Amino acid sequence: MVERPVAVVTGASSGIGAVFARKLAARGFDLVLVARREDRLHTLAQELIDRHHVSAEILPADLTCDDQREMVAQRIETTSNLGLLVNNAGFGVLGYFHEAAMRPQDLMHRLHVLTVLRLSHAALANFARRGNAAREMPHETGIINVSSVAAFAQAPSSVSYNATKAWMNSFTEGLAVELAAKGSPVKVQALCPGFTLSEFHDVLGMNRSPIPKSWWMTSDFVVEESLRGFDRGKLIVIPGWRYRALVFVMKGIPASLMRKASIFGARRFRRPRN
Repeated sequence: MVERPVAVVTGASSGIGAVFARKLAARGFDLVLVARREDRLHTLAQELIDRHHVSAEILPADLTCDDQREMVAQRIETTSNLGLLVNNAGFGVLGYFHEAAMRPQDLMHRLHVLTVLRLSHAALANFARRGNAAREMPHETGIINVSSVAAFAQAPSSVSYNATKAWMNSFTEGLAVELAAKGSPVKVQALCPGFTLSEFHDVLGMNRSPIPKSWWMTSDFVVEESLRGFDRGKLIVIPGWRYRALVFVMKGIPASLMRKASIFGARRFRRPRN
């Protein structure tokens, strides 16, 4: 009997992470679900077991804590049939950096940078140790890092978020270059969604009303675009033609004009709720 590949999904309790878990289970992956909210993980795991007849292990963890991050990393390193790691856990905060409390800023860097760094290292060490066995797995092997279209610009009130997502893109691209140089079959992807209907913006306290409805995407659409791109070996995936066009234009604009546009955009769209 062939063992099913295992997908580890962080931030799996809601939104994009939960959709990744559902779609990967439908593809035949067993799941290791990582998030802080144990009750939601239990509910999701049972759903996956009942609907897709896969194994769904829950691993409650706060990945901003060093010891809990290391616990998840060890689980990844020792998974004999690891197929995919989805680094999805993340959050944002609004407010000028010099006025913001330091604690949330620190936690964001721990989650978006240190966690992605450590868990990616654990997954790649696992793949490397297995060598040619990874080439023979029935599913693709690799890492999907859930970044953001915000990685391509900077904006007032979102300095740490944009910067950590830019780091994530650069890190993922570096991994891709390194893996290709070694002739590795392992794939990596930076998924860069724009405005997505999930709990993310509710937690952020962002007013959604100024943003046209056509610019909002569903988590289901975002994950479908990611997995389609992963199947094709696409390194940077930007879901939605509007966002792809936006990034294309942003890359062609001089940096000084881009900064002015970011300032205008921040004033127009990133006002907290009343």
